[in-house]
Amino acid sequence: MKLKSFILILLIIGSVHLKGQDPCRFEQEITSFNEMPIPSDGEPVVFTGSSSVRLWEGLDKDCSGVPVINTGFGGSHMSDLLYFLDQTVLRFRPAVVYIYEGDNDISAEKSPEDIMATTKQVVDKLLNLNPEIYIHFIAAKPSPSRWKFKTAYEAFNGLLKTYAQGHPQLFYIDVWNEMLDPQGRPIADIFIEDSLHMNRKGYLIWKEIICK
Repeated sequence: MKLKSFILILLIIGSVHLKGQDPCRFEQEITSFNEMPIPSDGEPVVFTGSSSVRLWEGLDKDCSGVPVINTGFGGSHMSDLLYFLDQTVLRFRPAVVYIYEGDNDISAEKSPEDIMATTKQVVDKLLNLNPEIYIHFIAAKPSPSRWKFKTAYEAFNGLLKTYAQGHPQLFYIDVWNEMLDPQGRPIADIFIEDSLHMNRKGYLIWKEIICK
């Protein structure tokens, strides 16, 4: 193999690892979703997305009154959700889905526009297979550990809100502002030690906004 060709291959491989993520890293979680029973009594409400959904203990009690299924998989990006949409959402045939993605995408320095392009693919696939589904997008949250990306998060949330407002079956849920203190920074005591994931106080804020 010529040296130039070899270098080109290395650059391509490196680019894949930098810009994309190997979906096989979620094999264990996806296998568990495939083994989850599909409720036979009514249409479930699916919550999916990254770790802020996965770690929501008591979600079924907080959002009581409907059969809730949690298929959050920590560390995921919007592109991962698109890749695993059948296993995380569609196999359960929900009437309503709540999605939390974008947090990890922004921290990986993906542009808000690129994330939105993938978001629209997710929506298209959901609506094509269930034209009556209602899709709720939970805004990317503010957190102390990722505050340096504040501008990008706000840009993504703005695009997401505008997109949802343009479709009768899409909804934007603003958790960003309710998680800020009077000085406009993330409320410190609603996070665990990593300053990224929420404690019960944080989820109670989400409960009041999302599960009303």
